[in-house]
Amino acid sequence: MNVSAAPADRATFRLTSTTVAVLSLAALLWVGVIAWARDLGNGRGTMGMAPTPFLAMWTLMMTAMMLPAVAPVASLYAQTIRTRRATRIPMFVAGYVLAWALVGVPAFAVLRTVDHVAADSDAAMRSVVIVVLVAAGMYQLTPLKARCLRHCRSPLAQLLHFGNFKGRGVDPKVALHHAGYCLGCCWALMLLFVAFGIMSVWAMVGLAVVVFAEKLGRHGETLARGIGIACFALAALVALSPAIAHNLIPASDMPTMTSRT
Repeated sequence: MNVSAAPADRATFRLTSTTVAVLSLAALLWVGVIAWARDLGNGRGTMGMAPTPFLAMWTLMMTAMMLPAVAPVASLYAQTIRTRRATRIPMFVAGYVLAWALVGVPAFAVLRTVDHVAADSDAAMRSVVIVVLVAAGMYQLTPLKARCLRHCRSPLAQLLHFGNFKGRGVDPKVALHHAGYCLGCCWALMLLFVAFGIMSVWAMVGLAVVVFAEKLGRHGETLARGIGIACFALAALVALSPAIAHNLIPASDMPTMTSRT
């Protein structure tokens, strides 16, 4: 996906040593995510998980999903570093991991609310899914989404600015700052796990591909708007078709951490 006609400040996919290292880590994490998902199955809300195992699972899942899109940014940032690149790039990546781990706290709160509101009610869960899909679709079409996505697609100015900073901790700070825009770009997509189930492998893979394509594809901004429209269409199908709702929404009787211990 090397886009030769891309602007000079665009983060494009090129096989550098940094990109290969980050993608290799992502591949290892995907193995762990898929194994964990197969062991747990997929259910509604938190699936009975306590905060600590949930946050561990969420961090592993988010890191696996987001690292492929982060790899070109890490490679771009590596070009601004003149010394200790082998130790500073891991710290840069760690900043992203920290950012997405922290997002697990509100994610747990949202899914725990789903536990209380709709864990045992198919009708209530269907309503929750419709609201989530509409909310995600609306956000995909907002100026804030577009602004955050443009920043994620063209981060060079920010990376060069921070690249001149000195002292300990600068690399994770750069990552946290950029991850803030990444979160602004992707939080509505992550909200879709409420609808699809937190351990749905097909949803993880699909959303990871969407995130990657939005950030690095030639037509990423158009894709983002298309995903928004698709969310509206899916919400309408869930509202109108019990069969589609049944096949899309995780069952309420899936095994949970609580029931299996």
